Amino acid sequence: MKKWMLALTLTSGVLVLSACSGSSGNVAQSSSGNVTKDELYTMMKNKIGTQALQQLIYEKVLSKKYTVTDKELNDKVAQLKKDLGSNFQMALAQYGYKNESDLKETMKIGMLQEKAAMQDVKVTDKELQDYYNNYKPDIRARHILVADEATANQIKQQLDAGAKFEDLAKKDSTDTASAQNGGDLGWFGTGKMDPDFEKAAFALKVNEISAPVKTQYGYHIIQKTGEKPKKSFNAMKKDIITAVKESKLTNDIINARMTKELKAANVKVDDKDLQDALNPASTSGAATGGAAGGTTGGAGGVTTGQ
Repeated sequence: MKKWMLALTLTSGVLVLSACSGSSGNVAQSSSGNVTKDELYTMMKNKIGTQALQQLIYEKVLSKKYTVTDKELNDKVAQLKKDLGSNFQMALAQYGYKNESDLKETMKIGMLQEKAAMQDVKVTDKELQDYYNNYKPDIRARHILVADEATANQIKQQLDAGAKFEDLAKKDSTDTASAQNGGDLGWFGTGKMDPDFEKAAFALKVNEISAPVKTQYGYHIIQKTGEKPKKSFNAMKKDIITAVKESKLTNDIINARMTKELKAANVKVDDKDLQDALNPASTSGAATGGAAGGTTGGAGGVTTGQ
């Protein structure tokens, strides 16, 4: 995933803490004694109070100046789903999110932070041109994954003799996720697959079938089935600027911008126990680090996070 993506570390307790604040009464009862809302609030305040208050402040302050549309948010979640594959639901549960909507509440704040911080990132014409020169359009490919080179060579011989790729993928590929679709991996860009797999796939011509390609997951027979055209620099310039700026974002840049935003909004924290909420570094990357970690096992063990 890209640098801006939120680290899935903040649980849905942020919203619970907000709901409990200033209320009274019981949230649990027992013969040994009751648990009051005030007791729950105090415990949650001590555990995640600084993070929670900081995120609530950010949402109020940043939403006045910046906008994250439903489409932008849905696109980011869709990309996260694609990158995590079958691990998406497990990641939600692991990091304390009840569901996808719960995730979006926190992700939106991270995206607002990104939009604010991007104003402080400068890019040069050379950086933009270099990005364009190195950019490769998305391709579509399918593969057959097996454990050893001898089996891979046998499959390649069958394909050369006229066997259907999708039939052999369904019969022989150990990547059960893609095998049921004839080995299809869908569209993907650079940085999404195992480096050795990616190098071989992008080097193919459309409809060309590779010799066996060894990766950490086994041996692949790859066929490139599609390639998107490369647009002109001017047509891509807006997206290139965004991509280059995103690549240069750091926690220090984001924290510095948040300090400016809080100062401009005259934010004050009345509770002395939560004064650290005004220090962006106090929660160090709660909404801006890498998302749910490096390598995922989707697409037959060839997909990796960015």
